[in-house]
Amino acid sequence: MSEPTVSFPSESTTSTARTVLADALRKADPVGARAVEHETAWRRQYLSHFRRAVEAGIGEASSAHRIAADGLASAYGHFTYGDAPLGEAIGTQPLTQAFHTVEVRGEAEPETELTLPYRGERLSGDALGAQLDDWVARGVITTSAADRVRLVQQHPEWLRLDGETVVVLGAGAEMGPMHALLRWGADVVALDLPREDVQERIRQTASSLAGRVRLPARIVGGAGSDAGADLLTELPAIAEWLDGIDGALVLGNYCYADGGTHVRLSMAADALGTHLVERRPDTALAFLATPTDVFAVPRGEVVAADAAYRAGGAMSRLSRRTVRTLAGGRLLTRNYPPAADPGICDALVPQQGPNYAFAKRLQRWRATAARHDGVRVSLNVAPSTRTRSVVKNKALAAAYAGAHRFGVEVFDPATSNTLMAALLVHDLKAGAPAEAEPWMDEAAGACHGGLWTAAYHPRSALGLAAILGVGALRG
Repeated sequence: MSEPTVSFPSESTTSTARTVLADALRKADPVGARAVEHETAWRRQYLSHFRRAVEAGIGEASSAHRIAADGLASAYGHFTYGDAPLGEAIGTQPLTQAFHTVEVRGEAEPETELTLPYRGERLSGDALGAQLDDWVARGVITTSAADRVRLVQQHPEWLRLDGETVVVLGAGAEMGPMHALLRWGADVVALDLPREDVQERIRQTASSLAGRVRLPARIVGGAGSDAGADLLTELPAIAEWLDGIDGALVLGNYCYADGGTHVRLSMAADALGTHLVERRPDTALAFLATPTDVFAVPRGEVVAADAAYRAGGAMSRLSRRTVRTLAGGRLLTRNYPPAADPGICDALVPQQGPNYAFAKRLQRWRATAARHDGVRVSLNVAPSTRTRSVVKNKALAAAYAGAHRFGVEVFDPATSNTLMAALLVHDLKAGAPAEAEPWMDEAAGACHGGLWTAAYHPRSALGLAAILGVGALRG
């Protein structure tokens, strides 16, 4: 008998994504829902439908809330854990594992000042402030993101996150906050796969830094490491173990996997978060949004992009016109209509595929729905980052290497994860103020790397960025 796991209803991830997206749009945008249902080339055309699911939620907060709630409800109507609907798995399905807790305490002293690794230096104080100013001036991060980081600078006592325990799903992920939180002396629960290499890396990190890490240790033996847990196959056991962790929890989803497994992990994490919020209403939820998605962006970003377009950016007006003519108008198109308010930054990347878009949209829907229900939520747009999972794709690696030619800064993982950890601290300690509409919540505090303020529609410059980046990679 095979072990239970979080599963799609069939082998077709395409069918599930189409159905869920159509259900999400059905009441808020019936025409959009029909367009999704009638789409016959999903893997080529999914980008326009995910864009429409953002556009349909602009203008009335109730529409965005409905899209999020209906999309999540549809997803739970399709995914299963073993023989049970996913939403009923925790508390009803037999446990396939049991965990006790192993604790690792760091030997270092906690850092008492916010510092940020950047291009071989560690910035603090005025130097960090100057870098934030530079990023804002170049349109790399939003003013609100810089202001939030500065507030954390002014309150270094927040860094320890006293009174909070951060449960890091995907603790070994390059974009996760575990390393930064432990430098600051925070209390972390680290969940990742029961693999020797992964668990050894987590232990070494924990012992070399300043915080406390608690790990699930497996009571029922098996292959692999005694520590660690598989979110897909051991979901009820993980929930039971976390139920025994004292104090206020922050559940952060930093999981990543290729293809449909990423969607399954997003749904497993969502089921775990839903369970914890129901059992412990003081639970907070944390997510990182990818910049390579569709976002509504404020008027200020549109104005900056329009100014960059008029200035010509990486190309003179003559060369831009030539390129566009030769490409039949597909290259170097404007990022936004000049009068857009808000603008729609459509930075979905076809190379990342529809499952990636689906997994990240599920997380955004949960953030929207949870905020609406009064749950503490931290969701911040992170910059494009040279993680191993991204640069293993040669086309994306080349595009990242050439992105600076178009006003986009690609960050190193150490810079990104520390910057985003600082924003997490802000959201938990200062609280992210509620905005009038969900798209405004997503735009506040965004570190988009320059995609929102770039002169050109991201996909219309992607190919040229890759061509320009090939030489840099070879060099």
